[in-house]
Amino acid sequence: MVAHSGLITVMQKAARKAAPRLRRDFNEVDALQVSRKGPADFVSMADKRAEQTIFEELKHARPDWGFVMEEGGVVEGDPTKPRWIVDPLDGTSNFLHGVPHFAISIAVEEPRAGGRGEVTQGLIYQPLTDETFWAEKGRGAWLQDRRLRVSARRDLTESMIATGIPHLGRGDPEQWQRIFRAISPEVSAIRRFGAATLDFAWVAAGRFDGFWEQDLDIWDVAAGMLLVREAGGYVTDFRGGDKAIDRREFLAANDQLHSRLHKLVGTAVRA
Repeated sequence: MVAHSGLITVMQKAARKAAPRLRRDFNEVDALQVSRKGPADFVSMADKRAEQTIFEELKHARPDWGFVMEEGGVVEGDPTKPRWIVDPLDGTSNFLHGVPHFAISIAVEEPRAGGRGEVTQGLIYQPLTDETFWAEKGRGAWLQDRRLRVSARRDLTESMIATGIPHLGRGDPEQWQRIFRAISPEVSAIRRFGAATLDFAWVAAGRFDGFWEQDLDIWDVAAGMLLVREAGGYVTDFRGGDKAIDRREFLAANDQLHSRLHKLVGTAVRA
C-alpha cells in the first residue's frame, strides 16, 4: 500500500460513503426527482444527498474547517484552518441521462496570507469504475496505488485532446470555435465527455494528452489541477499564464504539448 496522509483517508471515506447511493440512483435514473437550477444546469436529489453525506463525514473529521460546495455554497469555518472544496456529482447531465461518466471531487485548500489559498490534497472518485485518483502536494499523483504520470507524447499529431463545449448559459461559443479551429487540424482526436474533474484526472493518468475548457468553477478544478501538476503536467490559463482560476480558463497537458497548445490557443483567443 502507498502511504498517504490521514486527510486522503478522510476524503476516501467520505466519497465512498456517498457512492453507493449514487450508484443506486443512477440505476433508477428515470425515477429521480429533478429540479431546475439554471439554464441547462440541473440538480438531482442524488446530487444533494451525496453532498450532505460528504459534508457530514468531513465535518465530523475536521469540525472547525470551512467548506466551498457546489450545492451548499460557502460554509464558514476557522479562517486560520484549511477548507474543503466539494463537488458531490460532477457530470450531473451525464448522470441524469443515464451516461455512466461522472465523479465525486474533494480538495483541501490551505489558507495563505493576502491571497488565494493553496490546494494541497485532492481526490476524484468515479463510483461506477471504483477508481480513486488522488494527489498530495509534493508527493505525486496516484490511481489507487499506482503512480501517475502525464502522457509522454511529444507530437500533437498523435495526441488526443479533451474539451468542454459551451452550452446554454455557460462558456463563450465563438471563442471556443476559434480555439477548436486552431487545434483540430493539429491533433489526432478531440473528445468531449462532460465531466471536467475526470478530464483532469485522465490527463494526469495519460489517457488524454491535453484538455481545455473555460467557465469552470473552483469545485470543478481544485482536485484536478493538483492531480495534473503532481503527475508532471502543466495547468495554465489560455495564454500560458498563472491566472487560470481568475480568468476561468484552463489548459492542461505535459510540458512539450502544453507549450504548443497554449500558442495555438493564445493566438485563437487574441484573434
